[in-house]
Amino acid sequence: MARGWESKSVEEQQSAREERAVHPRLTPEEMERKSKRESLSLDRTRLQRELQQACNARHRGMLEQALAHIEAEIEKLG
Repeated sequence: MARGWESKSVEEQQSAREERAVHPRLTPEEMERKSKRESLSLDRTRLQRELQQACNARHRGMLEQALAHIEAEIEKLG
């Protein structure tokens, strides 16, 4: 027998409640810090990939400095 829309709605509400319990709400400051950390992590990955492909010594040096700066920023965030 097919389930009615009411039982699906109840199931969705229960699922949403369980999901909220697993993922507590973050404060605006925590959300900003998390977003910045994720962005810095993506930048670090990009720089590491570019560093592996760089041939020019000056370009490699620039990438290494940028990578060091990104890693320092990540350390500040904790």
